[in-house]
Amino acid sequence: MRLDRRLFLGGTISTAGAGLINSSVLAKDELVTDDLRGSFSAIEAGLQPNATDDQSKLFQSILEKAAASNKPVFLPPGNYQVSNIHMPQKTVLIGVPGATRVTYTGGGHCLMAENSEHVEITGISFDGNNREIEEYAGGLIKISNCRHLVIENCDIIGSAGNGMYVGRSSGRIERNSISGITGYCAIFGIENNSMQIKSNKIKNCANGGILIHRWTDGEDGTIVTDNHISNIGAAEGGTGQWGNGINVFRANSVQISNNQITDCKFSAIRSNGGSNVQILGNSCLRSGETAIYSEFEFVGAVISNNLVDTCARGISIVNYMQGGRLAVCSNNIVRNVTSPISYAIEDATGSGISVEADSTVTGNVIENSPDFGIALGWGPYLRNVIATSNIIRGSDVGIYVSVVEGSKSTVISNNIISDFKRGAIIGYRWTNPTTKELAGRKSTGFEHLNVSGNQIS
Repeated sequence: MRLDRRLFLGGTISTAGAGLINSSVLAKDELVTDDLRGSFSAIEAGLQPNATDDQSKLFQSILEKAAASNKPVFLPPGNYQVSNIHMPQKTVLIGVPGATRVTYTGGGHCLMAENSEHVEITGISFDGNNREIEEYAGGLIKISNCRHLVIENCDIIGSAGNGMYVGRSSGRIERNSISGITGYCAIFGIENNSMQIKSNKIKNCANGGILIHRWTDGEDGTIVTDNHISNIGAAEGGTGQWGNGINVFRANSVQISNNQITDCKFSAIRSNGGSNVQILGNSCLRSGETAIYSEFEFVGAVISNNLVDTCARGISIVNYMQGGRLAVCSNNIVRNVTSPISYAIEDATGSGISVEADSTVTGNVIENSPDFGIALGWGPYLRNVIATSNIIRGSDVGIYVSVVEGSKSTVISNNIISDFKRGAIIGYRWTNPTTKELAGRKSTGFEHLNVSGNQIS
């Protein structure tokens, strides 16, 4: 997908005054009445539920009149066919969850808001009907430069672009259901500021679940938590650009926690160049490639308390060659590293956990990782790594460690390694085993390498 920088370069954020509607104070039982107290009546203004004709012009007029009087718009149950709606700077749009439906009729975009003070959309189902969405829109719903955004309790289905395309905004996207995205991703967020993406259900997307991207490296602060993500494809191909449940690119200080992620073509969680990323307490099942990735030009990653089951590789914290370094990988469970990678690659494939620079690997449990339980370094790209107090069971080699010239300080201590085939701890020159068993030796013969206190059985 081609992203146009001009989408985010026009206009400044509006600074409208006080008097914004806060729908969170409205009682939930008011949403199922014929009218919503204090709201602008869409029906009285002439909008017709379940009309077969396009009502875009009238719908646009209702939003503008409601915004001018600082009122929310209530859409009663029914289906409303619209397209190319531009939401005013202050928009509150409320429906009845599961009963109010907006159907996109094609020809551009469905809903769009630019340079807004406050946009709130609650309880509405949006159906894209798989109709073409123009490139300028990016998604069925496009929000850019919004000071405060709330999208909650909505359904989005059948988008031929992204489900939501949200840029340079703050707020929350919560408790939505997004599925059947035939274009790209459920939620594409770019250059946002402290966005919360929480408790959404996302499934059956052609190319991605939740993407947190930036044009250039910078602070982002998005929190992605408690989401259920499943069946993510990679229709656009590539070697990991697509096909991920949660993908971070150049966005710093992102927290990804307590998500349930299953059946992704590539990674459950992939952070590319995301510094100070935290990946905590996620469940990652049946990933077609590396389940959890922190790669390329990142500085700072904490990957802890995750459960990984069935994948081509478990957890990879790599690319010191490009500057990737500084990580803690602790208290994870990684098991059943079985699936082949779908493209050719030369490194320590089939590993449960792999790290390269300025990192600790501690307290992890790794079972049934066919090639290596833990892989430390690649060629000369190994520096200041500690692997301690891990349990490794059922690997060909328990711990792979690089002994290529240029490798630097590495400590392997107090691990329990059992049921291995060729060795507990073996030194490698790239893909070639170079040493005999290193566990139990008084000296490894390599200045950079300290091996001690490991229990082998």
